[in-house]
Amino acid sequence: MKILVIGGGGREHALVWKISQDSRKPQIFCAPGNAGTKELAVNVPVSAEDVPGLLAWAKANKPDLTVVGPEVALCLGVVDAFEKEGLRIFGPCAAGAKMEGSKAFSKDVMEKAGVPTARSETFTDCAAALKALEGFELPVVIKADGLAAGKGVIIAQTRAEAESAVRSMLEGNVFGAAGSLVLIEEFLDGEEASLLIMTDGEHVALLPPSQDHKRVFDNDRGPNTGGMGAYSPAPVVTEEILAFTAERIAKPVLRELKKRGIAFKGILYAGLMIGKRGPMVLEFNVRFGDPETQVVLPRIKGDIIPLFEACIDGRLDPAMLRCEERMTATVVMAAPGYPGRYPKGLEISGLDKAAEVANSVVFHAGTAEKDGKVVTAGGRVLTVSALGADLREAVDRAYQAVSKIHFDGAHYRRDIAHRAFNR
Repeated sequence: MKILVIGGGGREHALVWKISQDSRKPQIFCAPGNAGTKELAVNVPVSAEDVPGLLAWAKANKPDLTVVGPEVALCLGVVDAFEKEGLRIFGPCAAGAKMEGSKAFSKDVMEKAGVPTARSETFTDCAAALKALEGFELPVVIKADGLAAGKGVIIAQTRAEAESAVRSMLEGNVFGAAGSLVLIEEFLDGEEASLLIMTDGEHVALLPPSQDHKRVFDNDRGPNTGGMGAYSPAPVVTEEILAFTAERIAKPVLRELKKRGIAFKGILYAGLMIGKRGPMVLEFNVRFGDPETQVVLPRIKGDIIPLFEACIDGRLDPAMLRCEERMTATVVMAAPGYPGRYPKGLEISGLDKAAEVANSVVFHAGTAEKDGKVVTAGGRVLTVSALGADLREAVDRAYQAVSKIHFDGAHYRRDIAHRAFNR
């Protein structure tokens, strides 16, 4: 069996790692992959955003299944292109991917489906947006409508900060086309959690809940990033909240999409805010999260390929998904300067020693090979995950593995899972 994984980050390394453990022992390809995926798969030198290039490779090599990692490829229509050629692929079509590709579209679907979410208004005109700010309490959330690599959301604490955010998007073009439409949204208070939901368009299977750490520094300080670490399970997500998410969030959204002629298959990722008003949806993504995947996949028991196939074929049964009792944590090691400008090509040492830490695994995110050595090639360089009998053991093991790894200027949060411990 041949499987193609599209993408080259930590999420994709985790997908390759999990797929490699499948009982069918598939031959795995990863486009473009990284220095870590190379150990388990054949890296294919095609960008994840090059849909014609990916399709040409697939037509020539005929993978039995393709699994899509990044949201950009989904929004560009890679699923539509593959399915048109009769190729089996896991992920939503481009119309479904608008649930992440356009926050305004997603908000409209949520409102029509009766899903609990924050009040918001959308604008293309800067003056109108600035005037509308008067009707929102502080803090207020300013969002670029389109894809902005996890950096298009600003939580403004002051009116001046909110106005600056609006102007930077609508007049300063800071996010390009992604910020040509802006959402102003009420701030929701509470505790965030992530739920990855597998679906065949009708049935849903909820993967273990997790909690991401978005801010770059300890104690949730500094700018938002793509994610600096995660852990699973998130104790804030109770059994009642899981049931609520399935019945009052996921299924109504799928029904509303179906009304619009969209059969959504793949991952529907619900970013939840759990507070006094109960669970409310902050946003939807349409793919495995990063770094949530690195803590969720190690907790899935058995083969994962049958789950992908069941979603594609419209026969998903929640009972197919079985989970580990053990808990997981992952720590992101980032390049100096991230999430701002950062250097590339820094040599990484100690990966072999980190691999010796029991029940841990180092997922490569932004790495490459140069002259036989592994070097940094992105802002988030490595995601170091570990399993433990309880959360403290998982976190301690992850940091033990982190301590073995070195590259110049490496930085990482030292308080992963602090909310769980503070409970």
